[in-house]
Amino acid sequence: MSNSADSPEGAGRHTRWRPVRVLTGAVFALAGLIFFTSFNTAKGTNIRTDASLLKLSDLIQERSHKNGALEESNGSLRDDVEALAQRDGGGTKADDARLKALEDNAGTKALSGKAVTVTLADAPPDATAKLPGYPEPQPNDLVIHQQDLQAVVNALWQGGAKGIKVMDQRLISTSAVRCVGNTLILQGRVYSPPYKVTAVGDPDKLKDALAASPEIQNYMLYVNAYGLGWKVDDDGAVTLPGYSGTVDLHYAKPVE
Repeated sequence: MSNSADSPEGAGRHTRWRPVRVLTGAVFALAGLIFFTSFNTAKGTNIRTDASLLKLSDLIQERSHKNGALEESNGSLRDDVEALAQRDGGGTKADDARLKALEDNAGTKALSGKAVTVTLADAPPDATAKLPGYPEPQPNDLVIHQQDLQAVVNALWQGGAKGIKVMDQRLISTSAVRCVGNTLILQGRVYSPPYKVTAVGDPDKLKDALAASPEIQNYMLYVNAYGLGWKVDDDGAVTLPGYSGTVDLHYAKPVE
C-alpha cells in the first residue's frame, strides 16, 4: 500500500515550472520586444541604408546656408544701427575715438592692408610616399586636420596679424576653428577643402612666423612626403570683411 502523501492525489497535483521552460519563454518574449522596437524605429523603412546619414548631411548644409543668410542680414542691420547712431550724435570726439578702437580690436569693422594667404589642401586619395624611408600613408595622413588649421591661425597671430579671415569669415576673439572629419565648421557654417587663411599685417613677419612654427614644420613633413597641399601667397593690398555674426557669449549655467 502506498502512502497517500507520496501519491499524485496526495500532493494536490501542483504543477512546478521547470527552469528550462521559464528561460525559453523569456527568450521568446525578449525577441518579440526587440522585433517590435526595430519595426517601430524603422517605420517600414530599410534601417541598413545610409539614408539617415544623407539626410543629416543635407540638414547640416541647409543650416549652413541659413546661417550665412542670417549673418548677412545681421550685418546689414548693424550698419543701419551704426548709421542712426552717427546721425543722432550725442557722444564726444573722445568717445567716438574710443568706440572706433574697440570696434577695430573686436574685428567688427572692415580691415585693409597688405596680406598673406595660406592655402591648405588634402593630398590625392591615391598618394604614395614620395620620399625614401617613409611608410605608405594611412588615410589620416592625406587630409587636413583641425590642428593644421589652428597651427596656421596661431602662427599668423604670433607674426603680428592685425586681422585674419578663414575662408570668407573674419575671426574674432571667440572664434573657434573646428573640424569634423575633413570638414571645417566655423561660426555655424560648413566648408570643405581647400582651406584659405588670409591675414593682414607685415608680409615678411607673417611668413617668418609660419616658417618658425614647430606645428607647421611637422605639417611640412607630410607635405613633402605625401603631397598635402601648402601654398603661401603675397596678396598685396586687400580688405578683410568685418565680423557680421552674433557676439553673444554662450556659457554653461548651474542647474538649480
